[in-house]
Amino acid sequence: TFNAVKDISFNIEKGKTLALVGESGSGKSVTALSVLQLLPYPIASHSKQSSIKLNKKELLGAKKSFLTSIRGSSVSMIFQEPMTSLNPYQPIGVQIDETLIVHKKLDKREARKKTISLLEQVKIIEPEIKVHSYPHELSGGQRQRICIARALALRPKFILCDESVSALDVSVQAEVLNLLNNLREQFGLTYLFISHDLSVVKYMSDRIIVMNEGKIVEQGLADDIYFNPKKDYTKKLIRSIPKGIS
Repeated sequence: TFNAVKDISFNIEKGKTLALVGESGSGKSVTALSVLQLLPYPIASHSKQSSIKLNKKELLGAKKSFLTSIRGSSVSMIFQEPMTSLNPYQPIGVQIDETLIVHKKLDKREARKKTISLLEQVKIIEPEIKVHSYPHELSGGQRQRICIARALALRPKFILCDESVSALDVSVQAEVLNLLNNLREQFGLTYLFISHDLSVVKYMSDRIIVMNEGKIVEQGLADDIYFNPKKDYTKKLIRSIPKGIS
């Protein structure tokens, strides 16, 4: 048995962004995947004392029907690599349409109209044309915007962002981060933002939790953690940020 995460506890306020930051293997993604019960169960497991609550409703051990009902509609997830989360054999419009048809019971015409509106919201140029594109025909930044649009399709209020900009070039990262911040303000979203990069989470987050080896090392307001770190591990992460990035 390997304990990927050990004795961690935190709350996220509505409309705020909480960041989990740390090196690979620190337990960040395991924590996020636990929220939507996306770990490889029953190989993965939680202790009997573990609890994850969304709006006071227990998620751990919840019925599959309940989890299905909240996935996408109450909680959604944006993954690190859009090429692995998008279907390479379907146009991107079809992939978003399907979510709306299945969950919102829209007909194909209504779904396509909504899909185009979603693409406009994430700043996709010429969305009426792009809906017919396959993932490989789009840039990395465009693909990630598509994933953001799909995550927003059912209007969830809580979004899990698992290294959602780490696969992008720095200039594209900035554009996507600005987009995420603007969407948070526009729709009153709450984010759990996961990254190994403290310079990114400082820009995105209200609060930061630093993790290492499955445990919380330090937590606090974003500026306090970034400018006045207390723990040696946090100081090490800050020293690892390339010069010229603030």
